[in-house]
Amino acid sequence: MSANNIITLLDTSTCWGAAYDIMQYGAKGDGITDDTKAFEQAWQMLCNDVEPGSSLTIPSVNTFLVGPISFQGPCKSPDIHFEILGTIIAPEDPNSWNGCETGAWIFFANVTGLTVDGGGMINGRGAAWWIKSPTYMKEELKCSIPPTALHFENCNSLQLRHLSHRDSPRNHIGLSRSSYSTISDLDIAAPANSPNTDGIDISTSTQIQIKNLVIKTGDDCIALNNGATQINITDVNCGPGHGISIGSLGLNNSYDTVEGIYIKRCNFTGTQNGARIKTWQGGSGYARDITFENIGLDNVFNPIIIDQHYCPDRNNCPTESAAVNVSNISYKFFQGTSSSRIAINFNCSDKIPCSGISLDRINIVSSTNRDKTAAYCNNAYGTISSTKPSVTCLSH
Repeated sequence: MSANNIITLLDTSTCWGAAYDIMQYGAKGDGITDDTKAFEQAWQMLCNDVEPGSSLTIPSVNTFLVGPISFQGPCKSPDIHFEILGTIIAPEDPNSWNGCETGAWIFFANVTGLTVDGGGMINGRGAAWWIKSPTYMKEELKCSIPPTALHFENCNSLQLRHLSHRDSPRNHIGLSRSSYSTISDLDIAAPANSPNTDGIDISTSTQIQIKNLVIKTGDDCIALNNGATQINITDVNCGPGHGISIGSLGLNNSYDTVEGIYIKRCNFTGTQNGARIKTWQGGSGYARDITFENIGLDNVFNPIIIDQHYCPDRNNCPTESAAVNVSNISYKFFQGTSSSRIAINFNCSDKIPCSGISLDRINIVSSTNRDKTAAYCNNAYGTISSTKPSVTCLSH
């Protein structure tokens, strides 16, 4: 063992800070009493502790009712541990919510070196939100839109791992303005008919690793939005849900960019989409240098889709005055079944074609055993090799 390795081991073994227990701050943990104040007080102690490796523990067995809460940094320690062994639940009645300014139920901001783990559960109890219309929410509820359950903003070197996430009012996990972070070993679930319950949404973030996840929700398993760069996604099992999506990009004529995305060894089961890129007409910017590789498909409605005419409600859809540029998109080693006839759908912009599309060793057959699979192209250009169904608009 080298001298450098010995030093590293010694340093790691000595980085143990103070240990805080949420029960020490008056938390009841009975699932009925509001424990928000206890969490706020414990966080202040943790965040102000200067020792590296200080930790806050939410003990097992207990269930903690917590209202909307912000864990704000910067903290004095270079790395802190938020350990969830038990269960944290949200208020069940949307009318009882206060303080939704952040758009999230649990909000971490400006904390560097944060680890959130422990094997416990974060349950947003979102069922009451899902049945309310946007008009009802705006007029009668204290929160104008359903909140994301857990959001991290400007949290560099984040480690989020070994947790279960259930029934968020909206997105389960959000990450923005963060870098050099890892999200791993999570179990995320909500009913298939729950609206907008994305598993993970990422924006304006770079150098992010996402791996070893099971995601079963009513919307995108993972969505990569404006400013997502250098994102690696591996070993994700998705379904039900809407697949892994780049976008949507370009809403309301915005300039949006996504690039340097690598998605590998992911499986889609019974999803609406598999590998999806979606952009609005009228937007600008680019989605480029994106790779989907070693993808398994089981009864997926849109296994491969680029939709540059995205407009989910089909009402007041924008006209195509401009378009997000989609280029250098690679699909490799896809295997499985499609529940629709059109297994590969490149519906690209009439203004700016999709370019640099590469299909290599793709085998997608029908899951119904009745119809053969086919491909559709509009203004898409690139190359194919060993691909079924054949994509005649691309050159061989």
